[in-house]
Amino acid sequence: MADATLRPARRILVGMAGKQDKAAAKEAAKVRRAASRERRKQIFEAFKMQRREDKALIPLMLGAILGVTAIAVVLGLVFNAVWMFVPLGVAIGALLAVIIFGRRVQSNVFRKADGQPGAGAWALENLRGRWRVTPAVAGTTQLDAVHRVLGRPGVVLVAEGAPQRVKPLLAQEKKRIARVVGETPIYDFIIGTEQGQVPLKKLQSTLMKLPRNITAAQVDALETRLSALSSRGAALPKGPMPQGAKMRNVQRTLRRR
Repeated sequence: MADATLRPARRILVGMAGKQDKAAAKEAAKVRRAASRERRKQIFEAFKMQRREDKALIPLMLGAILGVTAIAVVLGLVFNAVWMFVPLGVAIGALLAVIIFGRRVQSNVFRKADGQPGAGAWALENLRGRWRVTPAVAGTTQLDAVHRVLGRPGVVLVAEGAPQRVKPLLAQEKKRIARVVGETPIYDFIIGTEQGQVPLKKLQSTLMKLPRNITAAQVDALETRLSALSSRGAALPKGPMPQGAKMRNVQRTLRRR
């Protein structure tokens, strides 16, 4: 009897739970569609901006699609399988065009950011991978700065600003950190175009090529020890805001795709 009495209540609860699940799924789908629309909008806006400034963009993208498609047609005729090679060629050509677009957008953003205060911090904060970036651990009132990066290579110090001012800052910060990190490797770079410096556009790739010297657990331990060091740097903007800086989000979107 008790079980028979509880059955309607159970059905009601199951029905309510089902409705809630459907509502949650519907809301999640709505959020995904909105995010997708926003990504498409960002890409379209970046494309329009890049097209206005880069007259070679469209010819290069069209050349990539048509060139790869033409090669696919030739291969299809040779192997008597045009129906298979042509769609594959179009897909590969479209992918190559997207890669060209992404690379030229990235180059344009770095060109505009180069030389602006905070450009180095901006580039470091957009590194791919598990890097721990602390901007402006040392600096001057002229917005020269030394940024600290922790990763599998060890500790990386990156300086930006006038070389005659940042070299002493870099040496002082390296000496200060060496007391804390022990035998952990410490690398140092100065952003610039002179001999021995690293151009801004090559900063990310330079760090990515460094050897992996320590484990992820050691990185965590280093972060804990270095967090005790107070920041003495001058206040810097979080990053340069060149015209079209929103392209940074487009680069992330294109990498995810």
